Amino acid sequence: MTKFFNAGNSSRKAWVGLVLLGIVAIAFPFIAANFGNSWVRIMNIALLYIMLALGLNIVVGFAGLLDLGYIAFYALGAYLTALLASPQFAVVLESFASQYPPVGNVLIGFFGPEIAQNGFHLPIWFIVPLAAAFAGLFGAVLGAPTLKLRGDYLAIVTLGFGEIIRIFMNNLNGPVNITNGPQGINLIDPIRIAGVSLGGEAGSQATVRLGSFSMPSVNAYYFVFLALCVAIVFISIRLQHSRLGRAWVAIREDETAAKAMGINTRNMKLLAFAMGASFGGIAGAMFASFQGFVSPESFSLTESIAVLAMVVLGGMGHIPGVVLGGLILAALPELLRHTVEPVQMALFGKIAIEAEVLRQLLYGLAMVVIMLNRPAGLWPAPRHEDRPDADVDDPSKATGVVAA
Repeated sequence: MTKFFNAGNSSRKAWVGLVLLGIVAIAFPFIAANFGNSWVRIMNIALLYIMLALGLNIVVGFAGLLDLGYIAFYALGAYLTALLASPQFAVVLESFASQYPPVGNVLIGFFGPEIAQNGFHLPIWFIVPLAAAFAGLFGAVLGAPTLKLRGDYLAIVTLGFGEIIRIFMNNLNGPVNITNGPQGINLIDPIRIAGVSLGGEAGSQATVRLGSFSMPSVNAYYFVFLALCVAIVFISIRLQHSRLGRAWVAIREDETAAKAMGINTRNMKLLAFAMGASFGGIAGAMFASFQGFVSPESFSLTESIAVLAMVVLGGMGHIPGVVLGGLILAALPELLRHTVEPVQMALFGKIAIEAEVLRQLLYGLAMVVIMLNRPAGLWPAPRHEDRPDADVDDPSKATGVVAA
């Protein structure tokens, strides 16, 4: 199966597999729409998680740096989009004017009365590069003080960073109201392409019309997210097979040996944090535009752990495995949400266990079973040397070593 979808070997089967996969991906929203738009929406969220998992895979899978605060970059991209594509910036200027009149008047004069009245409404395609750069900058800032940390210590520091960002977003509503605190920011502009709103125009009931052709808004977002996922996969593959990717793998396997071979481990680690964070910022920008609303509850520690589980369960360092892990773990809870209650009613005639409790139980049980039976992930790298040492199911014994 791995060879079938491995385009790197340039075989006919590989390209046929990719073409078939592309056809299925393109046809999915039109088929799923017959069963309701909720299934396409579930896939949209899954695609966002796949973007996050691919970004975290650079940090954890390629460079071997355990990051438990990755969701912070998702939050930074989302809140930057909320500030630049909603009326919220007008609220920020008004708050400055009321709390610090000299500063507020200068800012209002600088940005002009229109922005002071309505806020920024920049196009999303201008915001996305900003979100990537902003999150990448914070990724480097996070990486700088952790260069000498490894393993559990690195995990604790990154976990703390993620919680700091969430708490900041929850409390930056005073004395100057920047994030609107726990209430979150709403009225975020939807994505527009060539003047067409992917959220649907007013009165269209969330229907996107392109001439005589129309589709539900969730379908339009699906194709945008799918295109971004394909682009991120392409970038990840190019990175993996570049000198930079090989340097990350060398650091992952043995940092001391990598340093002895002349690799600048400090710069390589910072680049890994920054590159992975930039993907998180892009996903955050897409999330904010898709939802039209962001709040701190969407960026909890649980989300970071879920994204890390996607990377580990899919196959650390193996891009197709990470995509598979993201798809399964993002869609599985929603599938269980739709099946737990009907199955109980069919078997027992009543709901014996609350759906939310049983859903979480089955979700956790599925992860335990997978890790017990596939410790290297559902779809690990085909070559053992491409996997992290801890990810090898049956590590081969060293050869040429004489027992003492």
